[in-house]
Amino acid sequence: MADKNIESLDKIVSLCKRRGFVFPGSEIYGGLANSYDYGPLGAELFNNIENLWWKKFVHERGDIVGVRGPIIMNPKVWEASGHIKNFTDPLVECKICHARLRLDKEEEIKAHEKTHKEKVEWTEPKNFNLLFKTFIGPIEDQTSTVYLRGETAQTMFVDFKLIMDAMRQKLPFGIAQVGRCFRNEITTGNFIFRTKEFTIAEFEYFVKPSEDENAFSELLAYQQKFFTEDLGVSKKNIKEVELDKNELAHYSKRTVDTYYNFPFGWDEIGGIANRTDYDLNNHIKLSGAPLRYKNEETGEDFVPFVIEPTFGLDRTFLAVIADAFTEEPERVVLKLKPSLAPYKVAVFPLLKNKPELVEKAKEVFDMLIKQFTVAFDDRGNIGKRYYSQDEIGTPFCVTIDFDTLENNEVTVRDRDTMKQERIKIKELTNYINGKL
Repeated sequence: MADKNIESLDKIVSLCKRRGFVFPGSEIYGGLANSYDYGPLGAELFNNIENLWWKKFVHERGDIVGVRGPIIMNPKVWEASGHIKNFTDPLVECKICHARLRLDKEEEIKAHEKTHKEKVEWTEPKNFNLLFKTFIGPIEDQTSTVYLRGETAQTMFVDFKLIMDAMRQKLPFGIAQVGRCFRNEITTGNFIFRTKEFTIAEFEYFVKPSEDENAFSELLAYQQKFFTEDLGVSKKNIKEVELDKNELAHYSKRTVDTYYNFPFGWDEIGGIANRTDYDLNNHIKLSGAPLRYKNEETGEDFVPFVIEPTFGLDRTFLAVIADAFTEEPERVVLKLKPSLAPYKVAVFPLLKNKPELVEKAKEVFDMLIKQFTVAFDDRGNIGKRYYSQDEIGTPFCVTIDFDTLENNEVTVRDRDTMKQERIKIKELTNYINGKL
């Protein structure tokens, strides 16, 4: 890892904490390793990404519906899905300091070896299950063991028949969900990239077995469009990685991961898998439920194949910030896509000590806040206020000056170009909407 990359990530981490995007979790008690809180601006940006995902993959498609399932499910769900048996990472242990690392993380193993003066010897790899265990009820024994979900997919499989009947769905159709997942990762790090608790957005797309490859290709292209066109991430920083057969998850026939070029190197932010009929068949076997599809018109009766596009929203959040983070000679600016920015507009009175300007600015603020997220700032000189908003990605700054009192025009400054133009107050809302 180059020093420049380390420096870049450090600057992003610093900006996130200083400006209210991401805070270390439980900081007043010394923190908790790889635990983070999304601050006021981070919560806004995260929600904007999540809402855009739901809009693009549910609201704008007539063939996908949404659900919200629980974090704790019947443990038989994870038995049927194969997670209790197969959801593991191969770990090796350093014989000097007993640190445990994932065998597949070669860079982290090399970095660890450099911390020791003597040659490091590693134990033989052992599989470590990633599911978090907990207990239901007052007695902690095998009969009360449950698991925190390691993925959101299983709700969509166990509810397949209920949703198909209730919503009168015909193939092909999908079921989408956004929710928190938990994995007892041994190797964590790189800020919010790999944590034990995270948010996944994914959907299961049910198709005829003979149509799985066409659906895979169509949804892969749709997934890439979301990252580049909808989120505005640079295409040069996105690549597809086809997994070899020996790298596939236990349920997958084919998987293509999407990688982003982070300051610490290329790594995964999403993926798409052909899960075949693995999950539905296993749930049929263990539960006896009729999770089949019958075409009433043709009489066809079969277990559908499933194509699953998955998005790690925390990693996507980090990719969006890293991609937008720009250092210029006189300022740092987050060139976020305007529709994603935490604040869409900032309103400034030119001078804080002129009540007539402050009053007019508050009128403009009250008008705009009915449609947009808006910041109000009357601190310091106008230049510093501009740069402060640039740093958090606010696309437009509106300044109320003495001319405003005469002609009801304000100065609107564009974040990226820094150009300014005069706009009538009554035209402001339409002007901003036209730029978002």
